[in-house]
Amino acid sequence: MEVITTHTNADFDTLASMVAAKKLYPGAHLVFPGSLEKGLSSALEVLKLPYTFERAKDIDLTGITRLILVDIRHPARLGRFSEIISRKGLDIHIYDHHPFQEGDIEGTLEVVEPYGSTTTILTLILKEKGIGLSKEEATILMSGIYEDTGSLSFPSTKKEDFEAAAFLLSQGANLRTVTDLLKKELTPAEVFALNELMRSEVTYTMDGVDITIAAITLEGYEDDVAGLAHRLVAMERMRCLILLAEMDNRVHAVIRSAVAEVDAGEVARLLGGGGHPQAASATLKGMTLIQAREKVIGILQEKAAPTRAAGDIMSAPAITVPSGATLAEAGGLMRRYNINAAPVVKDNALIGVITKTVVDRAAYHGLGGENVSEYMTTDAQWVTAATPLWEIRRKVIARGQRILPVIKDGFVAGVITRTDLLKLLQEELLERPSQGKRKKSIRPLMKERLPVWAYELLKDAGWTAGRLGYQAYAVGGFVRDLILKRENLDMDIVIEGDGIVFAKEFAKEHGLEVKGFERFKTAVIKFPDGRKLDVATARLEYYERPGALPTVEMSSLKLDLYRRDFTINTLAVSLNPERFGELIDFFGGQNDIREKTVRVLHNLSFVEDPTRAFRAIRFSERFGFNIAGHTLNLIKNASRLSLLKEVSGARTLDELRNILEDEKAACAVERLSELGMLSFIHKKIKWDKKASRLFERTKETLHWHRLLYTGEGVEEWLVLFLALTDGLAQAELEELSKRLDLSGKKRQDVVVSKDDGLKAFNAINSGRVKRGSNIYEVLNKLPLPLLLYLMARAEKENTRKIMSSYISKLRRTETLLKGEDLKGMGVLEGLRIGELLAALLKKRLDGEITTREEEEEFVRGCLAKKNL
Repeated sequence: MEVITTHTNADFDTLASMVAAKKLYPGAHLVFPGSLEKGLSSALEVLKLPYTFERAKDIDLTGITRLILVDIRHPARLGRFSEIISRKGLDIHIYDHHPFQEGDIEGTLEVVEPYGSTTTILTLILKEKGIGLSKEEATILMSGIYEDTGSLSFPSTKKEDFEAAAFLLSQGANLRTVTDLLKKELTPAEVFALNELMRSEVTYTMDGVDITIAAITLEGYEDDVAGLAHRLVAMERMRCLILLAEMDNRVHAVIRSAVAEVDAGEVARLLGGGGHPQAASATLKGMTLIQAREKVIGILQEKAAPTRAAGDIMSAPAITVPSGATLAEAGGLMRRYNINAAPVVKDNALIGVITKTVVDRAAYHGLGGENVSEYMTTDAQWVTAATPLWEIRRKVIARGQRILPVIKDGFVAGVITRTDLLKLLQEELLERPSQGKRKKSIRPLMKERLPVWAYELLKDAGWTAGRLGYQAYAVGGFVRDLILKRENLDMDIVIEGDGIVFAKEFAKEHGLEVKGFERFKTAVIKFPDGRKLDVATARLEYYERPGALPTVEMSSLKLDLYRRDFTINTLAVSLNPERFGELIDFFGGQNDIREKTVRVLHNLSFVEDPTRAFRAIRFSERFGFNIAGHTLNLIKNASRLSLLKEVSGARTLDELRNILEDEKAACAVERLSELGMLSFIHKKIKWDKKASRLFERTKETLHWHRLLYTGEGVEEWLVLFLALTDGLAQAELEELSKRLDLSGKKRQDVVVSKDDGLKAFNAINSGRVKRGSNIYEVLNKLPLPLLLYLMARAEKENTRKIMSSYISKLRRTETLLKGEDLKGMGVLEGLRIGELLAALLKKRLDGEITTREEEEEFVRGCLAKKNL
């Protein structure tokens, strides 16, 4: 069986090439390895070609004896046909106009020419062989040539393309039909996509060359992404465009270049695709749109940035620790040279890296005498003297390693220290919004939404930062909620500089109290009225294991924002006077707010910090946002890998508490259940109709309690926690509370009293306990959160009334007469007074006594009967 096929991203050139090849191989099957775009399907309907196009999944691969490849010769884009290309005896014929790239298929017959289109190659062969074409066939072949050469106007057009076009005209090709086939009216979806792409454009200048990157997420988009790139280039007269579109858990890259400095085909090949120097494409799997963008920037840096290498910037000679040294000796060496990490060497060859943090911790645990090789990092990253800057940057971001040993001739020749790396991280590409686009300022929104004190505070922070030579930014949820127009005065400021120095200076200028935390490079500024301002140094976090707390180092604002959980939380506002109110959006946070989408920044987000899965659900439900499809898949994968088990109980409780305190707590808990995440809290926690009803009744009970206006505070999340864990036995609840590190005596009292509470509840629910004094007796020692949970648990109206009566009235019942009053009436001191007060309280609880006079009368009666 002969099969004619092409690449998975078919266009008019590939379709036309397949039709032309069919004339050369009339017995071959025409098979698309991927789906047909809308325009190609329409063309087949219009021209009514007498050919049947089959789907790859319907072809028996074992029956193929000859594979004819058109417009493709790299296996990565062949779909399932790549499975057979190395099969012995398979006859492979190749017709292609793309330049050679590493890994290309070798054919038994190869016709490769650098013409403007593959259709040109096959058309000239048909002409040479004297094979005629119908008007419909000539028209579709002309469409292929016109599309790939821009109607014979692109710089890549050759004289052979004109010769082929002339032959097709002689065969009856209809140019009006060609124009109609290639001309596409903009659909509403395309108009929206183009608008979003233009919003996202950022132009990078590298060695004087302007390169524009535009990125978008297109869920359910059915039109041609390459068409968007073509229109964008034409509309904005771009010289070089890289369009990134996230669709169906993968990112499609379309590259267009009219400058010699940027080879579109080479960029695409480095992304796993292919194409020409002027036009190319690739599909990136297993990464987010943000990661794809950073990968593209890295490639551009590699190809266009000045050539500097590790050997140019390393510190030499390196200070190393011999493999036979103890941890204590390593610590002494580090203190002597004031370094935080050092390579461990054996005969000057690298075998690992040891850090001061590990040495100090080992000393704390009494392990200073242990050999350094037992505790060093053995899989440390390293570079050679020739390693370029772009790769050094990648290693820094990927691993957050304190130093990079530089290896030359098998030995440690030097190191790139953290200081060196920080300098490198500042050597970013010059980046600006595309021409004609102003940077967005939200200063008017800040003035409209913020109280005067908050607005002035942010301005003052900017002035202080400026005087210190720092840059100050408001960041995170505060900025997100400002744009969403939601109330949030919990302000966080990030400083590009030293956050603690800034905080101390700001506090000094305003007569405020400040507390710094050197380990995290953060500070808290406290105001006299109780308000607080959190200050952080721009930092890079990396995680030593899944679920661990992050390690913090200084970095730039962009890297500080890249460490955050979701794109909607990566927005920043400049506070320095000259840029006050300027919105900083590196990762498309504005777009995701508009699109109401929660999206992670990179694929390891939930591996590094599994608690982000809880936050994704909380934000989704709180704001009414959708969780992006790829992000949702990553959450499911984290759940499948049980990564949440790696998280400490205290951190799990923090996230659970935040969910339970949220207005949309019930919706969030239901989503946790759907994703199988409740079992990580406790395997016996279930969410069904019964649990949902109890949770809802608990929220209603809490609302009822707030309306009592008693001034008696209660931790509402704790009451909801009891409702959520309703199905757990006393021992299981206590074990869970211990694992979650539920601290505080009052909270512990609630947990350990659950069994007593249930016994009291069952007694009341059975109808055996009716009198006020009996109700008081069984409920009196139970803490308020437990009482509210028990009230919510009541399904019988009478039980609910009893519980509400006790909480609102009976538990506050007191006698009007006190001990001193009884002594004044002649009651002897001691136990007798207590007994009489208890008797008075019982009478009052049962409604038998209501006034002070009645209490006095009761006491006198007792005095007359007994010698009290």
